[in-house]
Amino acid sequence: MNHKRITILGAGESGVGAALLAKQNGYDVFVSDSNNIKPNYKKVLLSNEISWEENKHSENKILEAVEVIKSPGIANNIAIINKIKQQKINIISEIEFASRYTKAKKICITGSNGKTTTSLLTYHILKSAGLNVGLAGNVGKSFAWQVNDNNFDYYVLEISSFQLDDMYDFKAEIAILLNITPDHLDRYDHDFNNYAQSKFRITRNQTKNDFFIYNYDDKTIANQLDKNNISSKKYPFTLNKQIMEGAWQNENELIFAVNKDELEMPLGSLSLKGKHNIYNSMAAGIASRILDIRKDRIKDSLSNFVNIKHRLEYVATIRGIEFINDSKATNVNSVWYAIECMQKPIVWIVGGQDKGNEYSELKDIVKQKVKAIVCMGKDNSKILNAFSNVISTIIETNSAHDAVHEAYKLSKNGDVVLLSPACASFDLFENYEDRGQQFKNFVNEL
Repeated sequence: MNHKRITILGAGESGVGAALLAKQNGYDVFVSDSNNIKPNYKKVLLSNEISWEENKHSENKILEAVEVIKSPGIANNIAIINKIKQQKINIISEIEFASRYTKAKKICITGSNGKTTTSLLTYHILKSAGLNVGLAGNVGKSFAWQVNDNNFDYYVLEISSFQLDDMYDFKAEIAILLNITPDHLDRYDHDFNNYAQSKFRITRNQTKNDFFIYNYDDKTIANQLDKNNISSKKYPFTLNKQIMEGAWQNENELIFAVNKDELEMPLGSLSLKGKHNIYNSMAAGIASRILDIRKDRIKDSLSNFVNIKHRLEYVATIRGIEFINDSKATNVNSVWYAIECMQKPIVWIVGGQDKGNEYSELKDIVKQKVKAIVCMGKDNSKILNAFSNVISTIIETNSAHDAVHEAYKLSKNGDVVLLSPACASFDLFENYEDRGQQFKNFVNEL
């Protein structure tokens, strides 16, 4: 075994970032991907003289490593992972590896929904306040790539449960847990408790000098709090009651209370609308106050922030019909929030690669707000079974072009066409961005 050899499984954003950082720190690096490596990543590996392979996993080369960095999209039960475990070689995530090479303070955000919006909003506040801050993880460049290229004092990191699963010594100085709802259960033996415990790894290694910001109204988080020995200072946020420290809603104001100092923010001034975005704004605001960012800077940033593409993104209004791109809503809970936000009758475009969705929790809100459903996927049977007794008009399509045109036919002046798929995109599209972009293109051709 080469004691300076690191093997990286997966040559996407996180894998290539980890490869660059490992190379810079004197490791003999080997990158292995069971699929094609995208040309832009291949170019980076070649120009940095990093060994790689694609469309296979060469067991003899992989097992020479003292440590393996596994990309988050790779399942834990494939053959090569089992072999690595048998050889008792450490398997870690890219965030674990990158954290060894930075002394920056890390604001880490996880949850089933709202991670990206909250990460971008927190970054926006910190950047506007003049902090030397990077944005990484599931959004933007990988953490390892950022650590390799920059010397930030702070990082805002969006972290998925898959990344947390292979995290051991990593520590979030400020950890934010937005919510826990069923998602990716196929990776957790279809056991919701396993998934919830994965999310709570965000608090791992925290001390009394660190901070844990969490959704007080989320029943799963409340149930799990007692099961986890959390040493850090806790800051809850809630819409339902006044609390001593954290954030809460008081009629038409948000109150942030940190270190016995209060910040008041009118609800109407928030740039992000909808109940879920009040939670996201609360979480970002608490983190910013912990970092002692000025109140007026926080208020300005919460009111002038512009959200990401593909998340409740306005596309166009055609013949009085509003088109909204929510392609990033890949689970049931995200869709619930999207539908809850809409104030007009909805023609809902839904479907894709199912992730073990349970649609029953959507039935009431769909019955109230949705006038027609357009399915967009190769297999729409679960959607048809779930809503055929709730919505009388359900149409099946298997392309973005057909879905847009059918939704347009079904809608009228004063309606909204909402693409909010509740599913992964890989049956018909490269990713959720491709799905959202195709939707926008076909809307703009109407």
